[in-house]
Amino acid sequence: MIAIGKPVPDGTYQAYAEDSIRSVTFNDQRGKWLIVFFYPGDFTFVCPTELAEMAKLYPEFQKLGAQVWGVSTDSVFVHKAWHDASATIRSVKFPLIADPTSALSRAFGVYLEDDGVALRGTFVIDPDGVLRACEIHDNSIGRNAAETLRKLQAAIRVRSGEGEVCPANWQPGQATLKPGLDLVGKL
Repeated sequence: MIAIGKPVPDGTYQAYAEDSIRSVTFNDQRGKWLIVFFYPGDFTFVCPTELAEMAKLYPEFQKLGAQVWGVSTDSVFVHKAWHDASATIRSVKFPLIADPTSALSRAFGVYLEDDGVALRGTFVIDPDGVLRACEIHDNSIGRNAAETLRKLQAAIRVRSGEGEVCPANWQPGQATLKPGLDLVGKL
């Protein structure tokens, strides 16, 4: 399973995006941040609400040099059918990755064997292809795309911060912390 601080192995996946089917790879994303978020399935209930929220914030992710991938165990043809059938999903401009063999879901540790779908998992991968943050939870609880954006902003700040770290609820423009003995017992 892929772990925090470790590189994400490359692989080629089929995606539906911009009214076409194309191949995408993790190596193609090197040099930019990548948000990979798994969801259980197309034509479901909570999933379109999450994709709509991510689509609304997608321009903000792009401004930060990040790509977003939505991933389910559906095929690219089901992604296309969902796109064509749903006004909500037509607003999605980022690639929807097909994982019908569940290889990607298994690699990220989100695959539910008994159900044949992925858990709701969100992963932040840096420009070097290293996993920096993840969140996995039950499929009955929708995610907050704004929190994913905040995590990306924090990861970007930490990457450029010469050993600084972001405290809880950190927002862009707020102070970071420089770990050291002088902080022990003072926070």
